[in-house]
Amino acid sequence: MTKISGKIFFTVFAAVIALALSCSAFSCTAKQHQNGITVAIDAGHQLKADYSKEPIGPGAKATKARVSSGAEGIATHAPEYQLNLKNSEQLKQELESRGYKVIMSRETNDVSVSNRERTENACRAGADIVLHIHANAIGSDQSRDMHGAMTLCITKSNPFHSSLYEKSRCLADTVLDSLTLATGAKKIGVWETDTMSGLNWSTVPAATVEVGYMTYAPEDELMQTAAYQKKIAAGIADGIDKYFGRR
Repeated sequence: MTKISGKIFFTVFAAVIALALSCSAFSCTAKQHQNGITVAIDAGHQLKADYSKEPIGPGAKATKARVSSGAEGIATHAPEYQLNLKNSEQLKQELESRGYKVIMSRETNDVSVSNRERTENACRAGADIVLHIHANAIGSDQSRDMHGAMTLCITKSNPFHSSLYEKSRCLADTVLDSLTLATGAKKIGVWETDTMSGLNWSTVPAATVEVGYMTYAPEDELMQTAAYQKKIAAGIADGIDKYFGRR
């Protein structure tokens, strides 16, 4: 048997204790970065629109296009589907840094996934909430000065999932409040509607976020900047934190 001096034994013992404490600290840190909440992000639209029809909700006779083409920047000529994905990717990164698990409806522009499929896939995957990320636009016969952010959710009398109204409205409110606070964008308000397939098919609280107007040149140009996209992501994430009582 090899004899170990008291000094060497103490040194080895101290090292073992230090390693154990280090591992324990790492484990605690890792747990703090997993909050058990899953957020589904749907980057609205896609490279090619699909105007074939699908029901606007479970059992509905009314139908809408599976996925429309989206808007285009009046100044930048950037397509909305591209901006939506950039904002969604930035939001994913921000949420993951806060401990959320994130599900993406798409991670490239060249896909073919309908609005119904995006929401159903998210709910089947265990999402706690669904957020549809979009940018807004107005018709050529309307004022080009329209700008600001808004959110959408179902109404109290939604024929498909009315029990989700209060939570969906709360989500829409908290996200809009935090988004406009972080970006300085004008707060337009929450539009309650039962005409959106992505909202109607959801079996968990859901909201659509219109981060700004692509038909308002100053806002269109601002939304294309990386710095503003980071503000958008931080603002939406702050709203999600608030919704789940983490702020």
